[in-house]
Amino acid sequence: MMQRFGDWLAGHNLPSPPELTEAGIAVALAAVAVALGWLAGRKLGPRIADFWMRDIEHGQLFSGRICEIVRHGTTALLLAILLNAWNWHPLSELLLGFVTGIAVARVTVAILRGLGIPRSIAWAAGTLAFAAIFSHAIGGFEATRQTLDRVGIEIGQRRLTLLTLVTIGLTILALMAGVRLVNRILAQWIKGVRGFDPTQKLLFQKLASIAAVVAAFFIGIDLLKIDLTAFTVFSGAFGLAIGFGLQKTIGNLIAGIILLMDRSIKPGDVIVVGDSFGWVNKIGVRAVSVVTRDGKEHLIPNENLMTQEVENWSYTDRNVRVRIPVTVSYDCDLKVAQALMLRAAKESPRALNNPPTNVRLSAFGENGVEHEILTWISDPESGVGNVKSDVLNRLWLLFQEHGITLAVPQREVRVTQREPKHD
Repeated sequence: MMQRFGDWLAGHNLPSPPELTEAGIAVALAAVAVALGWLAGRKLGPRIADFWMRDIEHGQLFSGRICEIVRHGTTALLLAILLNAWNWHPLSELLLGFVTGIAVARVTVAILRGLGIPRSIAWAAGTLAFAAIFSHAIGGFEATRQTLDRVGIEIGQRRLTLLTLVTIGLTILALMAGVRLVNRILAQWIKGVRGFDPTQKLLFQKLASIAAVVAAFFIGIDLLKIDLTAFTVFSGAFGLAIGFGLQKTIGNLIAGIILLMDRSIKPGDVIVVGDSFGWVNKIGVRAVSVVTRDGKEHLIPNENLMTQEVENWSYTDRNVRVRIPVTVSYDCDLKVAQALMLRAAKESPRALNNPPTNVRLSAFGENGVEHEILTWISDPESGVGNVKSDVLNRLWLLFQEHGITLAVPQREVRVTQREPKHD
């Protein structure tokens, strides 16, 4: 085809009337294909987008780009059928190939951007797609491939060419896009499965992500025709790297899988690790995200949760008992004071009726009678200090209304005077 196109360029200064007529028909048909693509994007795009967001992927994948993908994809498909359905003259092939290349480039950019690929990489892939389609339409794809294959360098017994680099780059890009798409679809499917608790769903999502990456690796090896025996030379060095440099990373990965399997720590649990107190936001491959009441997010390595002592306030039961110490003076009515303590705790909006709130006399202190209010809450992730503050504020007002005084430190000072000595 390229020879025929070159002969046409060499032997014609101006297109003949039949060629101009055919080129006009080709342009008209290309315009019809573009119009049908626009109509498909306008009519079918919203329906496909609703189906995608409702039944397949409920996140932000391809968000706002479904209509664009349908429009350019339909246009590219119709133009590809049109380009190969007739033995066009070179001028018509040139025009149809140009429009088809633009449509393929636009749908490539839309798909890659919808998958979260950076803009520069997406447009570079779109440019390569346009060049491939346009050169194929005018019969120059094989010549372009041979030119890229001739430009290269020798590395040992292997030759590295521009064609090899382009092929590797496009293969990696396609596999990355495929892994992202598969991961998101599998994640949404696993979330909708009944019979699994959130921890089990998270575990299966992690395993599915690892399986997708491993499958993409072997698919890439097969597509690039890389001899796996070449990796045996580096297996010892890679093993040493894992043993020394990646020891912590592999340890955290295994610890994260174990945490998800035994469900000792789950997303939403309230835990205390050292000085970090908060609720588990996410269990990642390397670390667990713990959000504190101050809004700070602590990333605690998974190994630390396996080797250190961890307080899980919601492991088997989300109910947590709050202890509030109160000391009243010795000259007050203890029965009235204890009744007011019980009332203040029960009136707190976060206090539970079951288990019931109790007031205990804990000791006869140095300055007063020491009591302890024991009340239960079911939402420890909302904080414990604010519950104490609410109960004590209510108790202060009740004590003032009923004349109950709080204990204050009392000290007895004795002053003695010695008589002067007389010589």
